Amino acid sequence: MITIAETDLVVHPLCLGGNVFGWSADEAQSHAVLDGYAGHGGNFIDTADVYSEWKDGNAGGESEKIIGAWMKARGNRNEMVIATKVAKYSKRPGLSASNIFAACEESLNRLQTDYIDLYYSHEDDANISLEETLGAYAQLIAEGKVRYIAASNFTPARLRESIKFSEDNNLPAYVAVQDLYNLVDRTGYEGEMEKAVSELGISNIPFYGIARGFLTGKYRPGINEVDSKRVEGAREYANDKNYAVLAAMDVIAKDHNASLAAVALGWLRAQPTVSVPIASARTVEQLNEIIQVIELSPTEVENLNAIS
Repeated sequence: MITIAETDLVVHPLCLGGNVFGWSADEAQSHAVLDGYAGHGGNFIDTADVYSEWKDGNAGGESEKIIGAWMKARGNRNEMVIATKVAKYSKRPGLSASNIFAACEESLNRLQTDYIDLYYSHEDDANISLEETLGAYAQLIAEGKVRYIAASNFTPARLRESIKFSEDNNLPAYVAVQDLYNLVDRTGYEGEMEKAVSELGISNIPFYGIARGFLTGKYRPGINEVDSKRVEGAREYANDKNYAVLAAMDVIAKDHNASLAAVALGWLRAQPTVSVPIASARTVEQLNEIIQVIELSPTEVENLNAIS
């Protein structure tokens, strides 16, 4: 288990992504995946109010409802660490105090709980003062409705500014970021954001940890048919350089008797500013690919760094 920096949240080394629940996985499939994850000792689930509004016929909040119904049926809320987010849902956009309060109540209702362990600003809102946003979070924390706050899709400068404002004004500060980061998509995070996260003493809980499925090895030259809602996104990574990364991962996976997904997530865990990577699973079979936790040697990490 891992303790997330700046918190007392003790979590499994894999954060289970809830973005597929209510989208590519229906409630029964989602509950099967959640049961499988919990059966492996998993306790850290990531969702958002906007999941999965994008699916035809959905209204948003489907993922939270599915997770809430599962926790109620299993009676395991106190064993779980639940992260959700505010700002991107079309019905609850932005980071005004009134919106944060309303969105939080709605998320609590859907999750059938009275507190959120980790509440993210899903994106920055430059139209609202830091005083208003962080003051709203302070009130939710004081009321016991939120334990910690984090930031997703911020710029490094805005992250630094937000945390400095919190420190200067005795307000709760963001304890983590959630940014896109994986073995074949490194440039957006490595650099200024990685430096900011390191200097601030917080951590990244990265999403797209297996590059929308590309790093599972399902997408190879000459393979055209893959059963996935993310096939187009994964194919964005299909190039010779990234196929070379898969080839290097094949060797490491064989040495560890592990899946390629486990290697990809192991590489993320080896990065000094990463605490816990996020990956999602539509089926129990997919869960079994991502749940295995392996520790890569420094040489293996260096080899993957060089190739990618």
